[in-house]
Amino acid sequence: MCQLRIGHGYDVHRLTESRKLVIGGVEIPYEKGLLGHSDADVLIHAVMDAIIGALALGDIGKHFPDSDERYKGISSMHLLSLVHEIMIKEGAELVNLDATVVIEKPKLAPYIADMRRNIAFAIGADLSRVNIKATTEEHLGFTGSGEGAAAHAVALLELNK
Repeated sequence: MCQLRIGHGYDVHRLTESRKLVIGGVEIPYEKGLLGHSDADVLIHAVMDAIIGALALGDIGKHFPDSDERYKGISSMHLLSLVHEIMIKEGAELVNLDATVVIEKPKLAPYIADMRRNIAFAIGADLSRVNIKATTEEHLGFTGSGEGAAAHAVALLELNK
């Protein structure tokens, strides 16, 4: 029996100096990076939460707690590959993923194609099933003031169990 499941993910990180800016597994030249226990890839964290949520298996904090030193500074793309292993174990396949990064600066348009490719590859999905967008909040709120970045993701999975 085939079952469809939907999950939503949301993540936010503060922008700070002395960190690399990594979004969607792409290192983006900028004067600030995202602060977090791992590489703080806000997009990948939202994607992982959407997938884990669709599987009704909690959230990334449950699977990769920031209290665990094994995950300090780890690549979020590596963690996404571990989420892909969970998907396989659960008999799940991505139907589609739609995600939005909210950040005032820098502009992400030049990096979106690479982000899509990185995510599709990490979760064994066809590129046509992964959509990434970026937007600003017109200088409103913490993202608009340049204090941080946020990301939303929605994943639709097909379970074949």
